[in-house]
Amino acid sequence: MADELVHYAVSEAVATITLDSQHNRNALSQQLVRELVERLQRADADDDVRVVLVRQEGKVFCSGADLSEATTVGMEEGARRIVALQRLVATMDKPVVTRIEGAVRAGGIGIVAASDVAISAADATYALTEVKLGLAAAIISLTVHARMNPRAAALTTLGGEVFTGAEAAAYGLVTQAVPAADLDDTVATVCGQLATGAPQGLRESKRILNADLVRRIDALGEDMAALSARLFASDEAREAMTAFLSRKR
Repeated sequence: MADELVHYAVSEAVATITLDSQHNRNALSQQLVRELVERLQRADADDDVRVVLVRQEGKVFCSGADLSEATTVGMEEGARRIVALQRLVATMDKPVVTRIEGAVRAGGIGIVAASDVAISAADATYALTEVKLGLAAAIISLTVHARMNPRAAALTTLGGEVFTGAEAAAYGLVTQAVPAADLDDTVATVCGQLATGAPQGLRESKRILNADLVRRIDALGEDMAALSARLFASDEAREAMTAFLSRKR
């Protein structure tokens, strides 16, 4: 489909899911989230797939929430959809690998944190920018706080400043950071290694690994979605988002 925002391909037991909404820096629009969920479910149901790889087209892995939608249609249902997206990644029977280069911001970091293995370019850039807009990293705290060490989570969440892929690895957010020139080879090697696992072994091992994460999502997901929606609807956040969108034009 010419107008699809998320592409799907399978080769050598790896389903590659590519975010391709470059006009809005792969923001988590309703369409992108819907298509991403569909592609993930398709990969999970495909007996020929052992590993799922999520990557991007363009210079931005994901810029977070689609602020243009947030300022017009609200975020309540959108927040719940992103909670459900993170839970899907964590509960799929197959390991999910994310390949990150360029920039990843805010809600996009939740996809990285939900994945089982995250391989980043060392010079990729990350930022939990919500605090700058009168928001909080509420929804993605479900997965981010399960991965990052507490001191790093406090620094990055309260500061909202940019940190690198190398720092993301030191913080526990990503599995490994490598030079950009080595990113594709490293991802291919990791996917190849994971693809040697037997389906039952992969499924049951992932359930053990993610049991605490899934319990966290189930216990806190609705509260975090409600908090996120309330903050997005606040006057302070709406003013900040409107000003941000005006600067981008």
